[in-house]
Amino acid sequence: MAYFTSNTYQMKREILTFLQKVSGKLPKPDRKFTADITYGMLASGSCLLTDVVGQLHEDSKKVNSVERLTRCLGKGIPAKALHSYLSTIRK
Repeated sequence: MAYFTSNTYQMKREILTFLQKVSGKLPKPDRKFTADITYGMLASGSCLLTDVVGQLHEDSKKVNSVERLTRCLGKGIPAKALHSYLSTIRK
């Protein structure tokens, strides 16, 4: 018998554990954005922000969450995140 809820939470935990290695030295808002966008894209199978936000199951309105992600995407990738990612991958 398959337990899809357990499988979903296990997959989410593995994704968040990996992201902690990559974005551990970033400020909390950047870590949250990295986790939200990565998990949302993997869970939805889409790059559309409305689809990504739909998978996050946040209490706020979808429009507000899309705007938050859009603002974060507009900032670009922090140099610390890129360095941390490359050092994690090289290990």
